[in-house]
Formats: sequence, C-alpha cells, structure tokens
Amino acid sequence: MLSKDEVKHIAALARVGLSEVDIEKFQKDLSGILDFVEQLKEVDVDGVEPAAHITGLTNRTREDRAENFENKEGIVKLFPEEKDGYDKVKSVL
Repeated sequence: MLSKDEVKHIAALARVGLSEVDIEKFQKDLSGILDFVEQLKEVDVDGVEPAAHITGLTNRTREDRAENFENKEGIVKLFPEEKDGYDKVKSVL
C-alpha cells in the first residue's frame, strides 16, 4: 500500500490539495490501481499483435483541395459589421 507521504508527493506533483480524509481514501484507491497494473503484468501476451483498435476500420480521406464558392457575396452580406476591410463577428468563447 502507498504511504501517506507518497500520496502527498503525488498530490503535490499534480498540484492538488488533499485533506487527511482524502489522503487515506487515495491511499487505498491508488494502491488498488497499482495492484491491478501488477496483475496485468502477469498476463502472457506472447504472440499477440499490438492493436490500435479492434474494428479493422481505416480512415477514408479525400484530397484536400481549394474550390471556388459560388455565393461568396451572399455569405459576406450576412456578416454584422465590417472594420478596417475585415468582416467582424462576435467573439466566441
């Protein structure tokens, strides 16, 4: 099991403040995760091919090319304002 000092060190690295109750909880939780990782290390994976995903699907992409847009003036008319030769829109946050 992880010690309280180890949990405090991990919390400091993550810049997370923990209370004493949280430290005890994470002692158990993090230790459980590390125990599970140790179990995974015992699995025999000889002959198993690495896989990024199991579906076998591949990305189908099209060529990226510029095309003329027919209604450019119609789109420009939709902008609410123009400032210094640029079309101005509300900021999106």
